[in-house]
Amino acid sequence: MTRWQANAVIVFVALIWGTTFVVQQTSMDNIGPQYFTGVRFLLGTFVVLPFALREVRRMKREGRTLSRANKLGLIFTGVSMYLASILQQIGIMDTTVTNAAFLTAFYVPLVPVLAFMVFRAKPHWSVWPGGVMCVFGTYLLSGGNLSALGAGDFWVMGSALFWAVQVVMIGVMVTRTNAPALVATVQFFITGIFGMAMGGMLETFSFADIHNAGFEILYAGIMSAGIAFTLQAVAQNYTEAADAAIIMSAEAVFAAIAGAFFLGERLAPAEYAGCGVILAAIIGVQLLPMMGRRPKVAI
Repeated sequence: MTRWQANAVIVFVALIWGTTFVVQQTSMDNIGPQYFTGVRFLLGTFVVLPFALREVRRMKREGRTLSRANKLGLIFTGVSMYLASILQQIGIMDTTVTNAAFLTAFYVPLVPVLAFMVFRAKPHWSVWPGGVMCVFGTYLLSGGNLSALGAGDFWVMGSALFWAVQVVMIGVMVTRTNAPALVATVQFFITGIFGMAMGGMLETFSFADIHNAGFEILYAGIMSAGIAFTLQAVAQNYTEAADAAIIMSAEAVFAAIAGAFFLGERLAPAEYAGCGVILAAIIGVQLLPMMGRRPKVAI
């Protein structure tokens, strides 16, 4: 795979993840957030499972096993993903797809801050102006009145914190295990089990509801959780990290376009400006630390 082919694949991944915000919202007409999250990620588990089993067989050949600390780390990663997913899913019921996508992206500047707090890994200077830009972008996204932000917006911002925790933990666990598909499978499975368990306590189960939300569940589970993850994991081995960072930032843009096309969402000029400020902050936080590094792949 060439660098340009890999970049095209990552564009496709960003498109899938961006449009998933739409099905996350439309699914709520037929099913509760807990059961949607549970069924979605259990489907994703089965898509990635064959790759995880291959990694388990490789680990056995190499004589490697998961330590107790790594098992606990995988569980913590899964719990973080469940909390991030369910807060986002609850929030998207009471906000626009565009707001949900750009507010979720707050996790980008939060990741290096969390890494510093936990591992004392000094963040790049761009994190601090990036964080300020995200706050200012949110102010514009609210139309210049933060009180105009709805409950859904705050749920989504809360999810961004747990997405940041999940991203940090993914990096730690993949480094420790050298088994990215196994890490993904475990976190998907834990998220799915928690969603089903909480759904059993808080929502009414109905096969009719699952059937009515079938397209959304299949798209979010198979395309977003399963296929998109696998494509990203493969494609990023054939391109530059800077390329991937910029392209993946387009996820929120694709979400805004999809929200406008499929749901008729429209924003005021100031709100579009807020999206632009947040997008610039996301790109800057990801790209500036990479400037000056030598490319690792040929074009």
